[in-house]
Amino acid sequence: MIELNGIGYRYTPGRWVFRDVHATAREGRVLAVLGPNGRGKTTLLRCAAGLLKPSAGTVRATRPVAYVPQSHGAALSYSVADMVLMGRTRHLRAYATPGERDRRRAAEALDRVGIAHLAPRIYTELSGGERQLTLIARALAAHCRILVLDEPASALDLRNQARVHTLLGELADEGMGVVLTTHHPDHALHLADDALLVFGPDDVRCGPREELLTGPVLSELYQVPLTLAEVATERGPRTVVASDLGPPRTGAHPDTPHGRSAA
Repeated sequence: MIELNGIGYRYTPGRWVFRDVHATAREGRVLAVLGPNGRGKTTLLRCAAGLLKPSAGTVRATRPVAYVPQSHGAALSYSVADMVLMGRTRHLRAYATPGERDRRRAAEALDRVGIAHLAPRIYTELSGGERQLTLIARALAAHCRILVLDEPASALDLRNQARVHTLLGELADEGMGVVLTTHHPDHALHLADDALLVFGPDDVRCGPREELLTGPVLSELYQVPLTLAEVATERGPRTVVASDLGPPRTGAHPDTPHGRSAA
C-alpha cells in the first residue's frame, strides 16, 4: 500500500538524514518505526505520507493516506467536532460545505476513538492527550485505507494508550495499513507485524517483528542494555522490554527522616 524504494532525505548537501531506505507498509499490517532521537523518524514518516518529497528514491502509495502528527496547534478556536469534521475535506468538491453524511462520519470517528463527549469542547483548551485523540479521530473521519501516525501514544496516559493500541489493532484487523513511530519497543512488540529500525543515515533495517525486535538488536539500536521478558497479564502472556537505566537509588537514608542529612 506504501512502498519506499531507496528513499533518502537531506537538509543540506552531503548530509543525509537517512538514505537507501526500502520498506513496504502492507494492507492489514502494522509497521512500527523505531530509533533514537534525532535519527529522522518523523522526516521518514512525512516522506511516507507524501508530505515531504524525498531527496532520493521514490514513494508509491496505492491508497489515500491519513496522517496524524505528534503535536498540532490550531490558529483558531475550533470545536473538537469541527476539527474532526475537517477530516472530510478530501471528499468535498471545491467550495462545498460538509453535508449530513460528512457529519455522521465525523460523529462515528469521535465515538470510535471514545471522545464523543469532547465534541463541543474547544480544541485549543484540551490537554495534549485529548488533542492527540482528536487528531486520530480526524484521520479516521477522512476514511482512508492507510493511517500514518507520529508517536500516537506519546502524550497519552496508560488508559488511553491501551485504548489507542486496541483501536489501531482493530483497524489493521479490518484491513487498514498502519504505520507509526514509537519510542517504546514494548508497544511495537505488542502491536506491530513489521519493524523499521533507524540506526543511522546508512543503516536502516526493515523486516518482520520477530527478526528485528530482539534484545540484542534493540540494545544495539539504543546503545543501552535491554532485556525482553514475558509477563503474565489478564489477557495472556505479553513480552515487555526492561532497560538498564543506571544504578538504582537506595532510597531514604535509614538514620534520617526522608533521606535528609541531619543539620
